[in-house]
Amino acid sequence: MLIDTHLHLVDRGQLSYPWLADVPALDRDWSYEAYDTVARRVGISGTLHMEVDVEEGCIGQETNMVEQLMSRPGSLIRGAIASGRPEAADFAAYLENLDGNVVKGLRRVLHVVPDEVSQAPLFRENIRRLATRALTFDICMLQRQLPLAATLADAAPDVIFVLDHCGVPDMSAESFGDWKEKISELAKRPNLNIKISGIVAYTGGDFTLERLRPYVEHAIGAFGWNRVVWGSDSPVCTLGGANLETWVAATYALTLGCSKDERAAFFSENARRIWQLD
Repeated sequence: MLIDTHLHLVDRGQLSYPWLADVPALDRDWSYEAYDTVARRVGISGTLHMEVDVEEGCIGQETNMVEQLMSRPGSLIRGAIASGRPEAADFAAYLENLDGNVVKGLRRVLHVVPDEVSQAPLFRENIRRLATRALTFDICMLQRQLPLAATLADAAPDVIFVLDHCGVPDMSAESFGDWKEKISELAKRPNLNIKISGIVAYTGGDFTLERLRPYVEHAIGAFGWNRVVWGSDSPVCTLGGANLETWVAATYALTLGCSKDERAAFFSENARRIWQLD
């Protein structure tokens, strides 16, 4: 059974998503009900909702929406990776008001802000605060920014980090070596994990198993089976021509030949441990 560590839900009636105007293919509602139907069919037994970079004034409302969905009988949602602004002076107060039963970690999308944001002393100080609340931090950076991810992980050694989308590779033959080297360097940080998710969206629609295989195999080889988790990145995965069912099928195909214990760690057990899921 799979635990999906990267589900996005979109409800434009409740929340504002300014960036969706630039991505017409995603600019509609993506409901929990539609996800639930497909997820159960393909063996997903639990999921974490990943923040969707809502307008800053809607951050609390997004978390409330996830909490309401969690409370439904039989809900697949086990928690939220909520949005946060570690660069803000009031971040400590924001943390104090979070419900630990709902919020399992935080994310700040870092490829939409200047590189200096994640390197600032206040940002790092606030990231270190996550350790006292047993909250993780998802790093969402582009391939060129991966050295910044390394310095951030080094600056907060007691915080558990998760690198989203295999480090957002450029997915070109010319840049593969650079990505591979950066991922190997990042894997030296014991407090950093990697998420196999999102890469189909970067293929430009040219989605084949053999195109994905080198990225998946190197990510797992570098980090090891105990520091890798799976995420659907639904519905963003559709940008690469893969719906939820296709990405799940690809995941199974890419892990054929792996041991039962390796697949269990990747598919669910690591996520249970990292986010303390029941």
